[in-house]
Amino acid sequence: MQYLTALELAEKIKTRKIGVCEAVSRTIAEIEKNDSRFNAFITISKEYAMQRAKEIQAKIDGGEILSSLAGVPIAIKDNISTAGIKTTCASKILENYTPVFNADCIEKIENAGMIIVGKLNMDEFAMGGSSETGAFGAVRNPWDTKRVAGGSSGGSAAAVAGGLVSLTLGSDTGGSIRQPCAFCGTTGIKPTYGAVSRFGLIAYASSLDQIGTIGNNIDDCAALLSIISGADERDSTCVIKNKFCFDKTQQINGLKIGIPRNYLDKGIDPDVKTAVISAAKEFENAGAIVKTFEMPLTEFMVPAYYICACAEASSNLSRFDGLKYGVQSENAKSLNEVYRLSRSENFGLEVKRRIMLGSFVLSSGFYDAYYKKALLTRTLVKNAYKKIFEKHDFILSPVAPTSAFKIGENICDPMKMYMGDIYTISVNLAGLPAVSLPCGFDKNGLPVGFQIIGNAFSEEKLVNAARIYQKCTEFHKRRAGEK
Repeated sequence: MQYLTALELAEKIKTRKIGVCEAVSRTIAEIEKNDSRFNAFITISKEYAMQRAKEIQAKIDGGEILSSLAGVPIAIKDNISTAGIKTTCASKILENYTPVFNADCIEKIENAGMIIVGKLNMDEFAMGGSSETGAFGAVRNPWDTKRVAGGSSGGSAAAVAGGLVSLTLGSDTGGSIRQPCAFCGTTGIKPTYGAVSRFGLIAYASSLDQIGTIGNNIDDCAALLSIISGADERDSTCVIKNKFCFDKTQQINGLKIGIPRNYLDKGIDPDVKTAVISAAKEFENAGAIVKTFEMPLTEFMVPAYYICACAEASSNLSRFDGLKYGVQSENAKSLNEVYRLSRSENFGLEVKRRIMLGSFVLSSGFYDAYYKKALLTRTLVKNAYKKIFEKHDFILSPVAPTSAFKIGENICDPMKMYMGDIYTISVNLAGLPAVSLPCGFDKNGLPVGFQIIGNAFSEEKLVNAARIYQKCTEFHKRRAGEK
């Protein structure tokens, strides 16, 4: 059962070849046996999952039609609220926080009959690009446990790549689904901003965050996205009215795909470049028209993104003060010390760095010089994408300049870490959808990924293109540890 796809497992459950309780118990046994190698899980919800499995099996036996993924175990990034299950954001300040409500996406997957088996490790408050900044230790890449799994949804990608679960939920603020997928050889969908409700997602940067899906292939990811997408009156930014419906694969003859030539000019590992170009050739062989173009504003994207994201983070994280939310310092002797010590003792270095940067750019005298200019740059990025999509159906690009690096290699060099987001952050600035797909391996045998970027709410076309690619290639079928 370990490497069944989610849809294959669901079909076996539907046809009574595997029971829901058996599927869940075997999944939990696999997690308990092997997660010590990957550190992908923070919490395993064993009792909750087994009780839910009995309930879902009874519904299936009663002939109730739930969804195409009914009975399938799933694990959740630990910044998405789950009632009765700890939600820590991989931070000491929330290490004992148990929400009393479910996020909208959790309500939807439970209504669909899926079973939550645990919460996944990540960068603290989703702030990082390697899943090393969390309070519960670094996530280790199943392809090489001395290397990072990517961030911030590293646990979500590692759990799938390591065969612990077939599907997970992550969140993507500047590449946090796509980059871990590229590093771990998994498939992921970062939806259009507003396609999936953010209600119950503990915010990092509210105008950039988006919940998405990670799995072994595009069909599993699309099936899960069709469940969690759709309207939610509790989130005013969730503007989609109907769930996505991913029909049968259509041909891509004549579709125009653009590749930013300046993404491949410098700063990219040769093995990554070769794999991405090979992926473009696969689309060309399938009938697409592939051309290069110059991506504008690339020198401004990283600074604009980090100014916007950190400004929003400084505001969103102000609630974690030891009174409203979070652990209260035992050393505090006054109200001022409660605020100061609770935050200084329980936030990690990267979170503190981003709060300080955000507070600085929002402060009097610097707002116009930094934050206002970043917002103007963000508008220019959005407009640039509009012009690009007047000439192209999709954009194909690398996800990251390199494959997975060693744990501890870049953690002390924040600027190097931030520059690793160069290919992904503009998608979040513009609120666009993107799919990350494995496309090869480097000289060390580590996975390489690429992304297809589409216009707003073009997920159905993106999934169609991804299906075409995965029908022509076998990279998504390779498993960590296989020779």
